[in-house]
Parts: sequence; structure tokens; C-alpha cells
Amino acid sequence: MRKTLNSATGAELDAALRGLGWPDLLDDLPEHAVPLLFRLLGETGAHACVLLDVLDHADGGAGSAPRALPFAGGKWVLWERDGTAGGSVDEELPLRETSTGTALSAPALAQGRRALAWWLLGTGRTMLTLAREHVTQRSQFGRPLSSFQAVRHRLAETFVALDGAEAALRHTEGELGALLGKAAAGQAALTAARHCQQVLGGIGFTAEHDLQRHVRRTLVLDGLLGSARELTREAGAFVRANGAAPRLANL
Repeated sequence: MRKTLNSATGAELDAALRGLGWPDLLDDLPEHAVPLLFRLLGETGAHACVLLDVLDHADGGAGSAPRALPFAGGKWVLWERDGTAGGSVDEELPLRETSTGTALSAPALAQGRRALAWWLLGTGRTMLTLAREHVTQRSQFGRPLSSFQAVRHRLAETFVALDGAEAALRHTEGELGALLGKAAAGQAALTAARHCQQVLGGIGFTAEHDLQRHVRRTLVLDGLLGSARELTREAGAFVRANGAAPRLANL
């Protein structure tokens, strides 16, 4: 599957995934298929309309029309199945802003958030890998960049954030668990984008370097179905209204 994602993206990747049996995997083994595919999407930088497949599957059907999705700040974006590039921060994704949308069902929202969380973790891991490779290959003042404590601290903080988010995503259950998993993954990916950009310096801003693609992808994915900041606030409001936090994981 990784080979397919490395060689195709967009509509071409959608067709290739269907040829590999993605719809059957989603029906039979969603708990394994979704983490695997969405994490690979993040790691490779590819994209496909598989998020729409997850939402349709959660609602018990298969759709073909474009679907409006809630975005950070009370906005709505339309995800086009035809793969036409849109006008979002990430120009590769087939997204465009729309004025209205229909609220997603609770199961679809939860499953969509889990899928996006895995996508965010995948792209966060790749940003960390790019930064690590950079600091082990470059030198400054006669020393490898990886020997500077400030660089090590930033990469270590990124690693801990990504590992912590993955643990939360793997072990939490239910709708609140999906909300917290998406929030944790979004915050971890944003941390990775910030620290890795700092470590790479000016080269990370250039179109020639892969980091900028993952940074833009992170900004869009974090906003879809609720940003890390909004979801954290929503979780706090839930706990405050109920007077207690439910057990989300059996440790």
C-alpha cells in the first residue's frame, strides 16, 4: 500500500485504492484499515477522498456527491470527490469554502475525527523525520546541528507530543475519546510543524523542500471537524457541565 501512495495521489490514488480493495477493508476491518491508510497518507504526503468514505461508512451508506464538512471558526468546506484542487491553504486538497452545510451524525463525526487524527500523526512523524535528517547532515560552527541542546530539545518535545497523541488515540473510546484524540493529534502535529520549521530554518519555507507541504497539510487537517483549540474547549465544557470526566481508557 505504501508503494501505491508513493506513486499516486488525488483521483488516481482513489482509483488505485479501490483496486486494492479499500472499500472491502473498510467494511470488514475498519479498526485496522483506517489507522493504516490515514497514517500512510500523512507519511507520504498523498491525498485521496477516503475521509468521505469513512463518513459515509459511519452513516451506513456509500455517497458520491461532494460533502460539506465543518471547519474551524464556524466555517464549512466542500470536499470534491472529483479531485479538483481547491483554494485552501493546502492547494493540493480538493477543498473549497462553502456558505452552509449539514451537521454530521455523531458516529460519522467520531469516526471522521479518528481518521483525521491518524492522518495528522502521519504527517507529524514525517516532519520529525525530515528535521532529524537535516540536523544529522548539516554542521554549524564546526559542529553537527544535532549536537546543539536547543535543537535536541525541540525534536524531543515533538517526539513526546506525537507519541502521547498516538497513545491517546489508541486507547480512548467513544465520541469523547475521538474528540480528545483529534485534539491531541492536531496539537502534536502543530508542535511538530513549529519546531521542525525552526530547526530547518529558511530552507523549510521553500517550495523545493517537502516540509512546507506537510506544514500546510497540518493547518488544513487540524481545522477539519474541529481544531485542537476548539475541541479542547468543547471537552472542557463537557466536563464542566457534567461535573466529572468519564473513564476514557482502561489502563
